[in-house]
Formats: sequence, structure tokens, C-alpha cells
Amino acid sequence: MIEGFRMSVFEVRPFLGDIFVGFDNYAAVLGDSRFQDAFRHTIFLAVVQTTGALVLGALLALLLEGQTRRLWLVRTGVFLPVVTAIAVVGEIWRILYFPTEAGFINSVLTTLGLPAQQFLSDPNTALWWVAVVGIWTAAPYNMVIILAGLTGVNRELYESAAVDGANTLQRLRSIVLPALRPAVSVVLTLAAIRSLRMFTEIYVLTGGGPAGSTEVWMTRVYSLGFNSNDLGVASAASVLLLITTLALTIGVRVLTSRKESR
Repeated sequence: MIEGFRMSVFEVRPFLGDIFVGFDNYAAVLGDSRFQDAFRHTIFLAVVQTTGALVLGALLALLLEGQTRRLWLVRTGVFLPVVTAIAVVGEIWRILYFPTEAGFINSVLTTLGLPAQQFLSDPNTALWWVAVVGIWTAAPYNMVIILAGLTGVNRELYESAAVDGANTLQRLRSIVLPALRPAVSVVLTLAAIRSLRMFTEIYVLTGGGPAGSTEVWMTRVYSLGFNSNDLGVASAASVLLLITTLALTIGVRVLTSRKESR
């Protein structure tokens, strides 16, 4: 990390000696139109994936809450995407999204008489389909955290509310959701960090294409460092990512801690 900070203020020239450039690398990053697009794509994925994975994870947790062996086996099956290598996940979904009838999803669509879709080949929709992969991967992890949070729900209070005539939605809003705030805080923090640092799925699925429509922060850092050999600017982009991640984490923690104190 210290070396990354050092490189971010130098023009890095291996074997020739580095030249101090101050904040010029940061100015180059912020003035890079491709980086600006990558930043917007990253924020889009952070919002969509965090929200989608939180909602889906909560629904799975509520549906699979229980102690029976059958539900335990289902939970294990649902959790498999989390323990599968990200590169493997990306390759599986790349095959599913394949734009012709050779792709699994398109083969199903054509069998039903529907036209094949250009999932990752259309610049207007590719980022949405990448977000689906992120949600599918993160939701089971969120489910486990929320399941742990559900153990803190006061069952006697929940049952008493039912006896008093409170319906399911009222009990969820007044009893379950307040008890889940610490778990939701953890889920939001981890999901946001993961979305900001997303790389492998993008690299395997699209490589940042088509036409840069799925390029995100980390793929831009990779391109700057290893394609353009501009390690100083790439380090500056990495430092900015670190600062953004810290600010986001602190912001989420402060926001959720205030709600918990209330």
C-alpha cells in the first residue's frame, strides 16, 4: 500500500529511475474520459448489485429460515455460487449469455419461438446483464448474514404481536427489520466494497466491452497499468479507489449506527 501511494506521485520508469510529478497523475486520472465512464459504470453496478443482492438475499433468508435437514441442504445448494471461483462463475455465465443458439439461454428462447438476444454484445444492455451475475453471486452470502441476524429476533415478541392482531407485514416492519439492522449494515458495507472492486467477472465476461460499455474502475486500472504501461497513473487510480472505498464504508457505518441508536 505504501508503495502504491509512492508510485502515484511519480512517473514510474523501470530501470531508468522514477521522476516525481506530484499530483499530475491524479489530474490525469480525473481528466481521463474513459475513467469517467468507468466511474459511472462502477457506481451503477454498486447501486444495482447492492440493492438487488440485498433484496434477493433477504428473501432467500426469510424463505429458507428453519432448522430442518431439508432446508439445510437447500441452503447449501443456494450458497454454492459464493464458494465457486469467480473466474469459473464468469465463464459459466459467458456460456449462458452466448449470443447465438449455442448459448443456453438463447437456445431456450429459440425453442420457445422467441428471438435470440445479444446479452453481452449490445452496449445498451451489457452492463445490466453483468449486474445480474453480481447479484447472483452476492445474494447467497447476504442470505447467510441475514439468517444469522434473524436469530436475534425475539420470537416471543413476534408471536405476541400476532396474537394482538398484527399481520405479517406489520410484524416484519416493526420487529424483524429493526433486529436485522446490524446484519443489513454489514451486507451493505461488504456489497458496496465488492462492487467497487469488481474485476474478474468483467474481465472474463466482456473484457470491458463492447465499446467500453462495461469498463469499470478496476478494469481501467488494469488497462492503464498493464496495457498502457503507465504505472504511476494506474497507482493514482488505485489510491482514489481506496479513498472512495474508505469513505463509502465509513458513510454506511455512520448512517446505520445512527439508525441503530434511534
